[in-house]
Parts: sequence; C-alpha cells; structure tokens
Amino acid sequence: MSESPFQSEAGVRDEAPQFVLPLVVRMERDAPPARTDALETAARAVLVMLSDERSLGDGEWARAMRDWQDARIRKVVRRARGAEWRRAEALPGITVTGKSAEVRVFPPVPLDGWPKDLARLQVSGTDLDDPEPPVDADPSAPVLWMSPDLEMSAGKAMAQAGHGAQLAWWELSETERAAWRDAGFPLAVRTADPGRWGELTGSGLPVVRDAGFTEIAPGSCTVAADHPALR
Repeated sequence: MSESPFQSEAGVRDEAPQFVLPLVVRMERDAPPARTDALETAARAVLVMLSDERSLGDGEWARAMRDWQDARIRKVVRRARGAEWRRAEALPGITVTGKSAEVRVFPPVPLDGWPKDLARLQVSGTDLDDPEPPVDADPSAPVLWMSPDLEMSAGKAMAQAGHGAQLAWWELSETERAAWRDAGFPLAVRTADPGRWGELTGSGLPVVRDAGFTEIAPGSCTVAADHPALR
C-alpha cells in the first residue's frame, strides 16, 4: 500500500468512512495482567482477527474489515472486569489468552457506532506493570520493538503493538502468513535499546508512525516490526 494507514498527513484514507477495531482487555482488580503479556496478547488478537475465516472473502466480518482497512487503521483498547467483561464476551468477537492476559477483539465498528456494552467501557486507567523484567526476546521469532523514547499508557501501547503486527502481516507472503498462523502467532514485544532504535527504524522493516490522535505527537515512530521473513 502506497499510503501509510498511520501517517499524520491528510490523505485518501481520511476521505473514507472511518472505522475502529475495538479491543477489550480484562482487568480484574485482584489479578491484573502483566504489561508485556497484555501487549503481546493484543498483538496476537489483531493477527487472529485478520486471519479468521469470518474476516476473509465472503465472511460475516469481511465487509467491515475491508471498510476499516480502506480508512485509517484505528484501534482502541478499553478495559473491563466482572459483569462488564461477561457482557463483552457475549458480543461477536474473539478472545485471545496469554500467560496472564485476556484480550477480546471485535469486528470493526464506525467511530460513532460502538455497541453500547463496549461504548460504556473506560479507555483511561489502563496502567499495567511487569512484575519481573521480560526475558530477552528469541531472535528467531518475530519481535515488535517499541520506541525507547516514548511513554505510553498500556492501552495505547497495546494498540501500537497491534499496529506493528498488522504491518508485518501485510508485508508477508501467503505462505509466510500461513506458517505464522499455524504456529500460533508467536511474537514478543520489547522496548528497543536506545542505541539500536535508529538502526531499526532505518532498516526497511515496517515501522508504525502514529497519526497523533492520542497521547503522542503526530508522526512519532512507535513500533518497528522485526519479523524474520522481513529481514
């Protein structure tokens, strides 16, 4: 695609009707997920939605997925617990589970057309920590490198990780996509070393440049998608 779905400049994508991909992270008071696991689970949830048969061809979600991808690729992460989570689970979507995180992804909806049980969920306050520092990423597996220069809430970072996974998916061949899907979408999300960030963003790998709708400045590089097949 010649026009980035994340660029800050106005373009053809802005003229199309705007949709958003909703993601909801389960945030129980007594058992919040670890931050890195939440980011990785959100990224896998996006990939699961992109590859699901309902999103392809004549599938029931295919039209919404096409409309969403023709416009800006917006994702919004909200949080739910208890009865909120149970109501979210009752809506059409897919729940993806990590080590400690549960993220449910839903087919795209118009910006002003959220289902009421999702619209009432809060966006702010999605702050998470890692109880222990993440282990080094496996260099033979895909890694979504987060910018070391930007501070983002967990919800914002989850959306950015999803963007990075999606850009990698778009760059892969059908054979490479199938191999990644069949392996269960292994991936890691890590913060890049400051000394290596410039190398990653200038390497030709897919890089997310945020449109600047929330939290960070337009055009900021947030994620470099380092998939082995793209090196």
